[in-house]
Amino acid sequence: MKPTEILMNEHRVIERALKILNIMIEKIEAEESINLDMLERLLDFIQTFADKCHHGKEEKILFPTFEKYGLPKEGGPIGVMLMEHEIGRKYVKMMMVFSKLKFGDKPQIKIFIENGKGYVQLLSQHIMKEDNILFPMGEGLISNEVRIKLMKDFEDLEEREIGKGIHERYYHLIEGLERELGIN
Repeated sequence: MKPTEILMNEHRVIERALKILNIMIEKIEAEESINLDMLERLLDFIQTFADKCHHGKEEKILFPTFEKYGLPKEGGPIGVMLMEHEIGRKYVKMMMVFSKLKFGDKPQIKIFIENGKGYVQLLSQHIMKEDNILFPMGEGLISNEVRIKLMKDFEDLEEREIGKGIHERYYHLIEGLERELGIN
């Protein structure tokens, strides 16, 4: 397996989380009650799995490697992806601030919804660009030896940043949230 395939597999799990977030936003907009514990677990997934683990692998390992082998950061796709990571973090920060939804507090709910929708839209497009543009470009620049090193570095970062076995726990978290919401 290539390092970018690992990241693309993680993208599929992140897309499932985005679907869950979108459903929760729709429920909030329809003024249906939502399980705030589920929302907290989802936001934890986004902060820890999607950002700290997944984006961490890209920012600390993959992107610098692609840059080293000729893919420009400034004025190129790496720079765009890094900028989008930062925009995503701002959306998440705002969702965290306003995640203690009090129904009836319309301004607070509106801010949460706007940031949630912005995050879903940004990440959906971001994932498509990485899968179809950046990753194929970068893969064409690196050797099998570099790929093997990247895989090892990914493992090391994951263990260091989030801990052994936590990655799998987040996969199960998304499965559990899907079950709770009745998503197939």
